[in-house]
Amino acid sequence: MPLFLIAGAAVAIGLFASWVWEAYRHRVRLEGLELRIHVNGIRGKSTVTRILAGLLREAGYVTVGKSTGTFAAVIDPDGNDIPIVRRGPPTILEQISVIRRHVTPDVDALVIECMAINPVYQEVSESKIVRSNIGVLTNVREDHQDVMGESLRDIARSLMSTCPVDGTLITAEQNPAIRRVILREAAARGTQVVFADPSLVTDEDLARFDYVAFPDNVAIGLALARLLGIPREVAMRGMVEAPPDPGVLRMRDLRIGSKRVTWANLFAVNDRESMIAAMEKVAAYRTDATTTVGILNNRPDRERRAVQFADIAVSDLSFDRLVTFGAFEELVTDRLVDLGYPLDRIINLGDRSRPSLDEILERAVLAMPTPHVLLVGFVNIHTEQAEMLMSYLEHEAEPYPTSARGPT
Repeated sequence: MPLFLIAGAAVAIGLFASWVWEAYRHRVRLEGLELRIHVNGIRGKSTVTRILAGLLREAGYVTVGKSTGTFAAVIDPDGNDIPIVRRGPPTILEQISVIRRHVTPDVDALVIECMAINPVYQEVSESKIVRSNIGVLTNVREDHQDVMGESLRDIARSLMSTCPVDGTLITAEQNPAIRRVILREAAARGTQVVFADPSLVTDEDLARFDYVAFPDNVAIGLALARLLGIPREVAMRGMVEAPPDPGVLRMRDLRIGSKRVTWANLFAVNDRESMIAAMEKVAAYRTDATTTVGILNNRPDRERRAVQFADIAVSDLSFDRLVTFGAFEELVTDRLVDLGYPLDRIINLGDRSRPSLDEILERAVLAMPTPHVLLVGFVNIHTEQAEMLMSYLEHEAEPYPTSARGPT
């Protein structure tokens, strides 16, 4: 046999042996964990990942978390964020690397957010990488229909790709039809389903968080605590003290010129149900002296979502003015007008005009007729205008003095 063939065969055998050894080591790391929790769903995955990790830390579990959302990071056993630096586009292989580097023999629990959208990759992430014994499905909403399916039932089946085998699944999903899908899919895997009950979360519980917390997310944490025999107060303390994802809803009171501006960053919210729920929280900040301004922030690769949210903005929400950022301004404006929204209350500040920050502030804030402006951004996170505005509001704008605030 020629020497180059012998050398090639040796290399191939060596690579295969290395892969088998690493797969074995990965399995050993997983089997050394008491809890392997895989968090999936449409909304709230990052927040739920973080509060579950905090809950387990408070209960005495040595816990590693991994969040993929607004800010990809490993959460170490002390609750510190270790940012994930990527040298290319994200792939599910990142999960293997996180487990290899951070799941040491002293770690008891892993709480890891699913980073796949395609159900094929979700299934691989579960069956080959995480092998969870507790799954979490936060909720089922209309999003990513291009890969998950058109109907809610299709999306539910796709998300159930991360359901564990012979384990437990916790979900806060409330839709009875979708619950039936979840139960069927779980039964096929020999897994029991625990339905988290948001009604068990009190207003006092929610008030303990320093951001706007949602009952469904907290209910999932309380359901996990009951499953593991963790006292309720220990669970609540751990969730409250967990470092939040940068994408959580925080209300900020700012002074811009002569205006008091209450800023609600909902750019990460991009499904109807979650947006309605978030706006119910935001509504408490309205007074008779408030102009409510909604920013429809549209990415150029999300035409369908742009149209959907134009419908939602008019049919399900209540805004005194609507601002368009990013792409599809003419399409969205025509849609808003067709739905009966007044043209003179639509402000185009997106890619067609490429406004400066000063122009955005002047037209979307300073020109409003009331001393208080409730400014709400939603639909998508990334456009040039949104990033410019967020940078200013989060880092440069002057806080509104507490003593000068009127009642809300």
